[in-house]
Order: sequence, then structure tokens, then C-alpha cells
Amino acid sequence: MSEIITRFHNFDKLSMQRRVRIQIVTLLIFFVILISDFDAFSQKRKRKNNTPEQKEVSTAVNQEDRRKAEMYHTEAEKYFILDDYAKAFVLYQKSLEIDPNNATAYYKIAQIYMKGDDKEKAIFNIQKAIELSDTNKYYYLLLAEIYTKDSNFADAAKTYETMIQKCQKVDEYLFELAAIYIYQEEYDQALDIYDRIEEIFGLNEQVTSQKQKLYLKQSKLDKAIMEGQKLIDAYPGEARYVIMLADILISNNQSEKAVPYLEDLVNNYPDNARALLMLADYYRKGGDTEKSNIYLNKAFGMADLDIQPKIQVLASFIQKLPNEDLEELSLNLGAKITEAHPDDPRSYEINGDLNMRLGKDEKALENYKIALELGASNFNTWQNVLQMEIKLENYDAAIEDGEQALELFPNQAGICWFLGTAYLVREEYELAVDVLERGKKLSNSNEELKSYFNAQLGDTYNNLENYKKSDESYEAALAYDPDNDHVLNNYSYFLSLRKEKLDLAKKMSTKLISRNPDNSTFLDTHAWVLYMRGEYDEAKIYIEKAVNGSDISGTIIEHYGDILFKLGDVDSAVKQWQKAKGMDEKSELIDKKIADRKLYE
Repeated sequence: MSEIITRFHNFDKLSMQRRVRIQIVTLLIFFVILISDFDAFSQKRKRKNNTPEQKEVSTAVNQEDRRKAEMYHTEAEKYFILDDYAKAFVLYQKSLEIDPNNATAYYKIAQIYMKGDDKEKAIFNIQKAIELSDTNKYYYLLLAEIYTKDSNFADAAKTYETMIQKCQKVDEYLFELAAIYIYQEEYDQALDIYDRIEEIFGLNEQVTSQKQKLYLKQSKLDKAIMEGQKLIDAYPGEARYVIMLADILISNNQSEKAVPYLEDLVNNYPDNARALLMLADYYRKGGDTEKSNIYLNKAFGMADLDIQPKIQVLASFIQKLPNEDLEELSLNLGAKITEAHPDDPRSYEINGDLNMRLGKDEKALENYKIALELGASNFNTWQNVLQMEIKLENYDAAIEDGEQALELFPNQAGICWFLGTAYLVREEYELAVDVLERGKKLSNSNEELKSYFNAQLGDTYNNLENYKKSDESYEAALAYDPDNDHVLNNYSYFLSLRKEKLDLAKKMSTKLISRNPDNSTFLDTHAWVLYMRGEYDEAKIYIEKAVNGSDISGTIIEHYGDILFKLGDVDSAVKQWQKAKGMDEKSELIDKKIADRKLYE
């Protein structure tokens, strides 16, 4: 008892307000006591006495005991309601000292021990209550709760079984008992309980579904099918029961048995979209694409069919693209989705995904934009918009949309990367640094993503002529991925322009072309590093490989002329400069070089 008092010592002092509450609940408690289970008093009244004198004395004592016990019990109830469990415990104990057969007091003491998390003593007391009154369902329910919280499911199940046997009007607790058996993987017992439930409550969809799951766990497919058939037979107009059974058959490699059910359903209910989709999937897997497409087109054109299953089907096709057999069908289905659901942003998002996968970037961007106008709040949609705008070199739009996306998703590093890249290309380097550094911090422990930010920061800081931070960023990116071609190229090229760390620049550019021997841009970078090191003959070898490749820029041709000039071939150098003049990406000195037939750096 002392430990209970200690455990609840914080309730010992009642405020005036709570004392008032005690008075308010007194009448309520009085009526509770009137219906309490004082079995002992009734037992005492039934005792036989040897003499009339003894009987008269015993009755007087019992009456006095009864008044005292009721008084203590009433006071205990008041404190229990007020959450003062320490005082309630003491008073319940006093009540039991007078009347040890008071089942209700044991029940209340068990509740107090449970609140103190003393399960052992709680079990002892509630078992005493059940011994004294074995038809009170609340006693069993408390005992079952204690066992369940203690993960003693076996005893919890026994408690429910006893309660159902002993008590009246407790059939609803059969569901709890079945759940406990399932948790213990005692599926046969659970199935027996579900059978009892059906006998009492009749056929029930949820019960049948549970029985099917249990039979499937036991690899008893035939019995699971029989359960489904029972529902179909009992409710012939309920299409969902046919779908439920077909699902079970299909998921258990019995698709051919599901087809008659589904086709019969479609014949009776031609607009059952779920059945149409299931049949379409069956015939497609069986190679009958023509029949499959008929069912698909009909289902996708139905506005009353929820959009989500359509999206799931189309998404599965998108994953298989590019595929000539699926491309036209996918585009047709995508168009049907927007026709059936013109105001749903998801219809345009899936069409954006479809066109992106097919490389139709402008059409993808158009769909994503419509989705945003319709209120799409999906992060991936915003990110895809930015990705398409960067890819299509629409940097102004990427900046505008990127800033808006960053307001909506301030903690998404991906938004920062696209927005920072747009600022970098637009030569707004200070803004680029701010956004890219923010994204780098948001990358947290994602080292791969952080390396992408370091790569972009290397380029940005270089343009700001903050070479220290530029080099640090590049080196951090290479520390994570030593084979990052973008960093190997830009870092070595910028070092060559600065004529710094040329040994490191050569090491990086050599590695770069060993990995990409036919890339004209990378060959040009290596040639220029060699040029800056004064290794003109070797530089000529690699620049000629570059100019004979694809994707040639004016810069590469101009570099070729510069290398030829250093080797003394002025006429050939001027010829290359003249050629570079008519191309993009040449230096501002190109006209002066040609006019003076002289190299300017």
C-alpha cells in the first residue's frame, strides 16, 4: 500500500475547487454504490445461526459493517473520479478489510494498479474480482486488456473465451477474440470464431474478406474462392463482390478462372470500369492487344471512373517506353484522360510524364504548366517544370518559376539547383551563389546531391573570380566523385586559363580524355592545358582530334589556330581564325588576330 501512496503522492493535496467537486459528485457516487456488487453482504445475510440470540447479534454487526463499507467505498469512488488514486486506494482497502468479498473494490484497485503500470498486482486483484463475481463482463475486459498490453495474447484469448461463455450480451467481443488469434497466427481458431460470428450476425463482407485472407495464408485457395462465391450468391447484384473474387483469382495466378466472372459482369453492367481494366490487363498479358485496347479505351473514356486507376495503368505503360507498340496507345489514353477529367491537374501531370519520357519536352512542359494552373501542388511537378525549362534553355521562365517554387518548397534542395543553374547561365552570379549555397546546406547528408552543388559553385565562384572558393568547391566535388567529367573539364580548363596548378590541370584533363576519347570539348580542354604548358606539338595532336569530331565550336577552331601560330604556321593559323570568325563562341580578339596576323591572348 505504501508504494501506491508514494506513486500517487502528487494527488494528496486537494484544492478548494476539487473539494467542491467532491460534493458535486457525492450524489452520483451514492447511486453507483447502490448498484455495486456487494456480494459479501448478501452472503452474510444468508448465513445460518445456531440460536435466535446469535442471529440477532450477527444481523446487527452486518448492518453496521455494511454502513462502514459503503461509506469507505463512496469516499473511494469520489477520489477515484478526481484522479486522486492514492486516497482512493486507501479507502478501497478499508472497505475490503470490512467486507473482503466486495468484487467491485478489487476491480477498482486493479484499475489503480494498472494506472501505476503494476500489471502483476493488477492481475491479482482483477482475478479476485472475477472469483467473487464471474458474470461481470467488465472484469474480464480489464483482465484481457492487461494481458494484451503485456503481450500475453494466449491468456487474453482464454479470458475472452471465458467471458463469452459466462456472460450475456457479449457476442460483439468475438471480433476481438478473432483478432487476437490472428495476431498469434492461430488461423484455425480465428476461422472458428468467424464461423460463430456468421452464425450470430449473418453473412458479412468484412468477415468474409478476413476469412479469405486467412485461407490464403494457409494456401487454401479453394476455400477462399468458396467464401467469395457465398457473397456473390447471397448478393447477385453487388458487382464489388465479383471484383473481390476476381482479384483473388488473378493475384493467385488463376486469371483464366476470373475472366468468366468479369465478362459476365461486363455483359450485365457494361460501364463497370474496374472490370474493363482487369479484362484489358488480362488480354494484354495474353497477347490479344486488340481486345485489350478495346476495353482500355472504353474504360479511359468514362468520366465516372476515378482517375487514379487510369493513372496507374498509364504509368505502367510509361515505364516500358520507348516502345513502338505502346507509344501510340499511351498517347491516345493520355488524351482520353484529359478529355474525361479536364479539371483534374493529375490528368495533365501524367501526360507531362508521358511526353517527357518520349522526349517531347515542349509538350511535357505545356502539360505540367496546365497542371500548375489547375492547382497542382506536387513537388515533382514543379521540379519537372524547372527541368524542362532549363533543358529548353528558357532560363528567364526557370528563374520566375523557380522563385515561386522556392516559396512553396523552401526546404527542397532540388529547386535550389535548378534555380541556381538558371541564375548562373544568366550570369547573375551573386544570386546563383546565394541559391546554390542554400541548396548545398539543404542537402544535409546526401553527399551525391551535395557534390552536384559543389560542381555548380565551382563554376559560379570562378566567374566571380573568387578562385579560392572555386577551387575548394571543385575539389570537394571530386572528393566525392573523382570521375565527375563536368568538374574534371571545367576545373582543368579554368586552371589553364589562369596558368595555375598546370600539373594538376594536365592530370585531370588526361584522365578526362581517357574516359571520353571522342568528345571534342574534352579533347579541346586537354589540348589547351598542353598549350598553356608550352607543349605545342602534343597540343596539336589533340586539337586536331577535336576539330575532326562532332559538335565543333568557334572556340575549338580558334584554339587550333593559336596552336598552329605557336608552331610557326602563321598562314594556317589565320585560316583557322577566319573559319572561327563565322562560328559561335569565339574570342573578342578574333578580328584583331586576323587583321594583324598575330596572336593576342
